[in-house]
Amino acid sequence: MALLELVSVLAILQFFFFGLLVGRARTRFAVHAPATTGNETFERYFRVQMNTLELLVMFLPSLWMAASFVAARWVALLGLVYLIGRFLYLRGYVTAAAKRGPGFGLSMLPILLLMLIVLIGSIVRLIRAWSP
Repeated sequence: MALLELVSVLAILQFFFFGLLVGRARTRFAVHAPATTGNETFERYFRVQMNTLELLVMFLPSLWMAASFVAARWVALLGLVYLIGRFLYLRGYVTAAAKRGPGFGLSMLPILLLMLIVLIGSIVRLIRAWSP
């Protein structure tokens, strides 16, 4: 479980780091709170942070549930792919919104695989539990 704990805390630290980048961009581009618009580059940083928050809601529970069906090292590996995808998403989106696709895909694919593991694993467990 130490691998899952490590990946989980890295995901939370990554989100925290993205928040720091938003704060820095807020100062750099003079977008004063509570405003979330006013400078296109700031808005990109902000969207990276918010999109990451939106994905964390799916990623973290799926990560932990999947580990009850598949070895933790494989689940953690999918988590690392997610983390790399988030950094690629940041780099691509801040450069140009149209360049966010590969990073988004590399973030979503592990989440979808984790959810698929949980879905299939749960169905198999239910079938076994109900079988005579």
